[in-house]
Order: sequence, then structure tokens, then C-alpha cells
Amino acid sequence: MIYKSLEECILDLEKNGHLVRITEEVDPHLEMAAIHMKVYEAGGPALLFENVKGSKFRSVSNLFGTIERSKFIFRQTWDSVQNVIALRNDPMKALKNPFKQVGSGIAAISALPLKKSDGMPVAMHEISIADLPLIKSWQMDGGAFVTLPQVYSEDPDNPGIMNSNLGMYRIQLSGNEYELNKEVGVHYQIHRGIGIHQDKANRRNEPLKVSIFIGGPPAHTLSAVMPLPEGMSELTFAGLLSGRRFRYSYIDGHCVSNDADFVITGEIHQGETKPEGPFGDHLGYYSLTHPFPVMKVHKVYARTNAIFPFTVVGRPPQEDTSFGELIHELTGSAIKQEIPGVKEVHAVDAAGVHPLLFAIGSERYTPYQKVKQPAEILTIANRILGTGQLSLAKFLFIAAEESEPLSTHRMESFLTYMLERMDLRRDLHFYTNTTIDTLDYSGTGLNSGSKVVFAAAGDKKRELCRQVPAVFGDLQGFEQASLVMPGIIAIQGPKFTDYAQAQREMDALSEMILAKGALESCPMIIVCDDSPFISAELNNFLWATFTRSNPSHDIYGVNSAFENKHWACDNVIIDARIKPHQAPPLIPDPTVEQHLKRLFAQGASLSGVPIS
Repeated sequence: MIYKSLEECILDLEKNGHLVRITEEVDPHLEMAAIHMKVYEAGGPALLFENVKGSKFRSVSNLFGTIERSKFIFRQTWDSVQNVIALRNDPMKALKNPFKQVGSGIAAISALPLKKSDGMPVAMHEISIADLPLIKSWQMDGGAFVTLPQVYSEDPDNPGIMNSNLGMYRIQLSGNEYELNKEVGVHYQIHRGIGIHQDKANRRNEPLKVSIFIGGPPAHTLSAVMPLPEGMSELTFAGLLSGRRFRYSYIDGHCVSNDADFVITGEIHQGETKPEGPFGDHLGYYSLTHPFPVMKVHKVYARTNAIFPFTVVGRPPQEDTSFGELIHELTGSAIKQEIPGVKEVHAVDAAGVHPLLFAIGSERYTPYQKVKQPAEILTIANRILGTGQLSLAKFLFIAAEESEPLSTHRMESFLTYMLERMDLRRDLHFYTNTTIDTLDYSGTGLNSGSKVVFAAAGDKKRELCRQVPAVFGDLQGFEQASLVMPGIIAIQGPKFTDYAQAQREMDALSEMILAKGALESCPMIIVCDDSPFISAELNNFLWATFTRSNPSHDIYGVNSAFENKHWACDNVIIDARIKPHQAPPLIPDPTVEQHLKRLFAQGASLSGVPIS
């Protein structure tokens, strides 16, 4: 079905059993988010909140809560979109089968944005920020946020919709020092297109005009997070995926999406920032308060009967996990075209996406040599860490696919393969004092930290332990050793105090292990605060280990040494304890949890929805 609006999508989902209406009054302060998370965790339906406390507008969440529902929404256009992207990645395909690809070409041309007459669209009227559902998701959040915005800006040197950027950057509507109805915070991170536009506006000594679209056909929301091939506009992609051209007008020099449910227009002025945050984010922690651009609100518009879409982010998986899966299915082959020799790159959702990458590459440099070692995959690793948002990663595990097929999505098997083959005196490569994800507080400052590449190629070098070796039974100051997976042991250490003390503790651990003999079967040791938690399931290990460690500061080793400036060891030790400078983890409010029981009681809107 081709949706002209968000409401058409909601009615279609309800008709097909994918949506539940909540008629009881629900508070946007923590309650709506808590309901959403419970229903998402249970694999439940999309939710239409019809009675939002303090607002006349309805709100919807969990639209993309399952990959099945997401594909249902885009069922009419999914195949044609995949074909168009494939043609962009491999133009020769069209030359080989020109008649077969005619439909893809027509679909792409018909997706071009369509300008309507300027002025306010007939279906819209002016409102204020205070009229919106001011949704706060987590207790320590600095205020209410828009969590599914489509933030639009144009290139000041080359204006026009085909030179625009549409991105999903969180928008703070209230709290902190923002003057309600007059200012909103725009949190955008490094490697974002809007930053290029603001830099150009600053050079011209002009404010940057920004429009924030909320709602509209679901394809518009997904388009704001798509990493598109070079030269493909987000708004063209929005038309392609929705099966309907993106319709827009200009009001007072600001671009307005005619199909959006809400539009906020305004300007960002050079050098003007205000404290933004905290905000419970997708790494599972709060991103803290920092100065970010403040947008001076010009006007706010709403459609008649507008619906406010939102989501909740927190420790993965959450609804944005489905975004990642959709993006991978649509654009998974693009990375192969961009980086020669790469076969797969997997940004691991369980670790918060940016902290951890798994990759598979080719190893073709010296096929005539009997002894194999990482060579080409190190070149590929540098390309990966120099490509767009992949460059924000901290840990990159890259393997050469040789005699047996590999998949980065079979994560335990992939890590096992690597640990069996890595030479820890050769195959670890550090990048110190560099950039990491803005939301990652494991480093030395905002956007600052380090990276490490673990590389594996060649024949199997060791058998991995499949139970806790006896060595871990008597290590003074460390306890409760647990097997995480073959070759990885978690052990509980004393509470982290500072890095000087941590160095002494890790040196002592290394010496105790070394004194008991070689530990070849256990290449990786995780020092943590709660080893039963780390070893309970793979996702716990991936989340806690890679969000709480900074490679340059938190990787130690048994029998470690520098060899011509290259660091080497016999066993890698990763200190995954919580550090004082790191952001606090997200914890649900128990009072709110108690209040929710009324909605799941017999006769209430959600009585038929199973919750965990």
C-alpha cells in the first residue's frame, strides 16, 4: 500500500493486526516510554496513544518494532528500492540486462521531489512547541526530546532541495536553558552532513536555515537514517521507498514537507550554543550535558489531526535495531563496492553499534607463500576506519575468509574463528589519540579516544578452553572466574579507582597468571565488576566489554612488551570495569513501572499484550 500520510499507515497496520490503540490517559513524562519498552521487548504491536496528558495530539510508537512489521509497511516498494540501489552500486548490471532494469529506472525518476505552490499547505496550521506531546523517556533526561526527527538543511553555497541533507539528529524541546516555544537544541555529532552546511553558513556569515519534519509517511523517517550511495538524495530515496514523490513548499524561505505531521522551522546562528542533555541513548547509558547548537524557532506547523511519532532508545536491542536490519538488507552490498576486498562489515548492535565492528576481508597479496599472516586485511581495516561513520568505531575484529565460509552475524562462531588464529604478538594494531563516537564516554574526552584492530588470517594456532582453566582458581584480588565463550574468561576484580591503581592491579594479575605457566587456550581475559552477568549471555559480554573500555587505556596483557613500538602479549586482558568518568547506565524508574500495571489489567487497552 502507498501511504500518503502517517495516519494511512496506522489504519493499515490496525486493519492487519499490527497496532493497538491506548485509550486511557498516559503521561508523556516517563510513562509512554516505559509502555513502549515493555511492548517492544515482548515483540508486541505498534502503539497509538489517543489520550496524551497535556496535549491534544495523538502519538504513535513501535512502528518499526519488528523487522516483519517494517517490511510489511514497505511491501509495495521494497523490491524496486533494492534494485535501484543495486544499480547505483553496479551500473554494469543495467548494461547487461537493459530491458530487465527499465522498471528500476522509471521508479528512480518518478521518485524526484515535487515542489508544490509556496505558502502554507492547506492541511496545516500554526501551533507552538508547548502544544506537542513533550515526551521524556528516562529519569535523568534534560527535558523532552523529538526522537524520530527528520532534520533538513540546504547547502548555503548551492541551495535547493537536491543539494540538501536530511538527517536524524535528536532535538531537545524543553528543559535546561531553552526558552520554551522560542528555542530548541540540535544535537548533531561528527561525520554528519548538517555540520558541513553550518560550516559553509558560518563562512558566509549567515545563519543556517533548518526545518525539522516529524511524521509523514514512514519512508520519510527511515530516509533520515539511510547511509545512501554518493549522489543519491535522501528525499529522492524517501520518494522511492514511499512510492510517492516527496512533496514540499517554501514558507518564509524555509523548506516545509507537505506530508509531515509537524514541521518546526528556525535558524542556527554562528557560535550560539546551549547545554543539551542528558539523554538516555542507544549505547545503554546517558549521554551527558554538552554545548550544542541552539535553533531559534521561527514557526511550528501541524497537520489537521496530526500524529506525533516517537521511539525510545536505550541498551540494545531497541526499536532502532530494526532500522539497522532494514538498512543492512537494503544497502549491505554497497560497502563491497566502496572498499575493494571487503566481504562483510557488521556494526554490532548489542555493543551499541559504533563501539564494535566485525569484518571479513580477502587475503590475496601473497598467495604463493605457505605461511599466511594478515596483510591485505590490514589495508582493508584502514579503509574501514577511514570510511564515514565506520570511522567512529573503537574495536575492529577483521578476519580473512579462507577455507571455510564465515559470517560476522554468527558472532560467537566469528569470534571463535578469530581467537583460534590470532598471533597476539603480531596481530593487534592500535590507533591512539583519535576520534570515537560522540556518545561513547569510555575515552579521554568528548569524541576523543583510541582504536584497536584485531586481525586474523592463516591456519588455526590453538585449541580454545571450553571451561575455566585451573589457573583462575587462586588469583589474589580477583574472583568468580566464568567462561564467556570458548577462549574468553571473565573474572571479577576490585572496584576501579584510577588508572595508576589499575596498572598495578593488571600487572599483578599478569604476573600471577604467568607464574602458573602458559595459558595458550585462553587468549582473552575480561576483568569486570560482575562476571556472572558478563558470562550469562553473549550480548551482555558484547555490551559491557566494548562500551566500558578504551583500547589505549584498558587493554593490558600477560607477558606484554613493546617490540619496535609494536605492543605484544601472550593473553589480552581487557579492563571492562565501570570507570568514574563514564556516563551512568539507564535504569527504569520503579515508580513508573508500578503505575503501568493499570494498563495491562483485565479490560485495559493493553490487557491482551504479553509483557515480560
